[in-house]
Amino acid sequence: MNASDLIRKVRRIQIRTSRVTSEALSGTYHSAFRGRGVEFEEVRPYVIGDDVRTIDWNVSARIGTPHVKMFREERELCVMLAVDLSGSLDFGTKAQFKREMVAEMAATIAFSAIRNGDKVGLLAFTDRIEKFVPPRKGTRHVLRIVRELLALKPQGTGTRIGAAIDEVMQIVRKRSVLFVVSDFMDDNWERSMSVASRRHDVIPVVVSDSAEAALPAVGLLEIQDPETGESFVVDTGNRGVRARFASIAADDHLRRQQTFRRMRLDTVEVETGGDFVAPLAEVFRRREARRNR
Repeated sequence: MNASDLIRKVRRIQIRTSRVTSEALSGTYHSAFRGRGVEFEEVRPYVIGDDVRTIDWNVSARIGTPHVKMFREERELCVMLAVDLSGSLDFGTKAQFKREMVAEMAATIAFSAIRNGDKVGLLAFTDRIEKFVPPRKGTRHVLRIVRELLALKPQGTGTRIGAAIDEVMQIVRKRSVLFVVSDFMDDNWERSMSVASRRHDVIPVVVSDSAEAALPAVGLLEIQDPETGESFVVDTGNRGVRARFASIAADDHLRRQQTFRRMRLDTVEVETGGDFVAPLAEVFRRREARRNR
């Protein structure tokens, strides 16, 4: 990708994601994630509808009328994006590669964060750590993250999600919101994610393509594993072969969902060529609803 193509892609993502964060995700991000705490701000007269638990009885007795305590949330959060750039992300059959969708998802989350005064950092990984961008605020910083995601030429092709999560745990000591953005075509990441979820607020974002769930009936098809380079021929005209492929994909998907549910993690699932805003907004709304109970 030359410099002019990169600039155009970054600009297109900036325009689209800025509109999304201001229209579809406005307010829901803020309500979905807690700040570091609250601090006392002021006392004001009680009005009908106020929570009686916030009444300051000492002040009320001294003044002679009910008054309530007002608190201000200490808002600033650290949002970390652990983003998979392995070989399997360079695949897509619906208008875009998974890697392009990953960049748009990450940009949307990052712009939502900075609109609320939070810091955003990036850890891009394959079977190794490819790039670390320390958490900072500001639009220019988010645009740098988007550029890195689009322009970075990974040294590795495989995937080690667990190692990437372990690295985040080493780097980011303070409780943060950790989005793990990947197609999750990897094994042995469960323990690392479980450990991370005890310190951080972990949200898996699963990016997939419809062709990974069902083979088209197009006869003999040569398939290459983008992470190992291994090639093999599949007879997609064989109904049994297609059924076996679909069964394995469905089992993998179910096993992953059960793992996330067992860890009690909110999960965003998106597909290339589809709408990624609605699934993201739905997770934000669910979290907001839990906070308001």
